[in-house]
Amino acid sequence: MAIRYISASDALTFLMHLEPVTSPTPEILSAFGRLMPQLTQSPTLGAADLQALLQSPSRLFIARRQPGGEIIGSACLGVFRTPSGLHAHIEDVIVDESARGQGVGEALVKILLETAREMGLKGVSLTCNPRREAANALYRKMGFTPWQTNVYWFSLGG
Repeated sequence: MAIRYISASDALTFLMHLEPVTSPTPEILSAFGRLMPQLTQSPTLGAADLQALLQSPSRLFIARRQPGGEIIGSACLGVFRTPSGLHAHIEDVIVDESARGQGVGEALVKILLETAREMGLKGVSLTCNPRREAANALYRKMGFTPWQTNVYWFSLGG
């Protein structure tokens, strides 16, 4: 399944190709090796971890400038069930430094929102570091509203 998305946010309409990730190919793993350090210092994604993600209810998408072209971004809709229902959280929206400001992040988030709608979800959450000013501005522009809650982290070591 390939999806073409035209972003109106760029003055020169930027055409890109979005697609779901369905298998842990060497190309996908190499792209994550290049993209993940632009987001976090966490270890790169291995084939077994990617395969486990793809077998879960979560959905992973990549962006290319054109079909078959270089991967310039990715985003994940983390989907999980709890006693209160099915939930989703947008995770790891990464746009390569060479493609920032061209509508790639917006296109990826939109395809995740469309996917969540198709799954019958009532809403989607996300968190974003306050230092990521451009990303925070994008999410507000897209209609996300701040949620008054406390986020906690408990380190289990390692």
